[in-house]
Amino acid sequence: MKKYIIIAALALGTGAVINSAMQSCTSLATTDLGLSVIKRLLLNGIDKGMNIYSSKEAFLQNNMVDRALPKQLRDINSTLEKIAPSLVAKEREYIAEAAAYTVNTSRPILQNAVNSLTAQDVTRIIQGTTATQILKEKASQQLIAAIAPKVDEKLNQYGIVKTINTALSGNSLLGGLLGGSSSNTRVNAGGLSQLASEQLVNGLFYIIEDYEQQNSRALLGPLGK
Repeated sequence: MKKYIIIAALALGTGAVINSAMQSCTSLATTDLGLSVIKRLLLNGIDKGMNIYSSKEAFLQNNMVDRALPKQLRDINSTLEKIAPSLVAKEREYIAEAAAYTVNTSRPILQNAVNSLTAQDVTRIIQGTTATQILKEKASQQLIAAIAPKVDEKLNQYGIVKTINTALSGNSLLGGLLGGSSSNTRVNAGGLSQLASEQLVNGLFYIIEDYEQQNSRALLGPLGK
């Protein structure tokens, strides 16, 4: 009987140690050290995204940027491929140049969002939410609003909207898209710029998330992630 009591006591003691270790791990994660590690992870991911967006070639070759293409813009490009394939390539190049044009606007917004992370945010990360998701919640809408005018400026500079409308003139496949109608299909300039802005912002978060996934084990492992 005494043997079983000792074993039970040891088992309870082990549980207490494990529980204590888990609490210590969580406490460590929500300290300044934990915040610092997660901020550094996100800032490194942001730097990677900014480097890709600063290079036209890197931008055009990045599959996460393609993955971020909004459905409406994908539909437009699908139609253009049938009637003016070269125009799709030009559109992508102009959006790539717009991406580089927005880097100096996007970077400080993302950095400020990272610096606004709290211990509560870190707790959410430990519980399973990605750091990138929290960053997206804090900065996504602000980013789109901030870069949309610059994207619009760049696309209008190249006259891409006018060129697309010329190519689509009389084509009924895109009726209703971006302010068009079945009888008069026209791509609205603000609509195209908005979609391109959404692509740029979502593409950035895909790149940051990919960086987080590749590096979180090494950087966040000691914090219990």
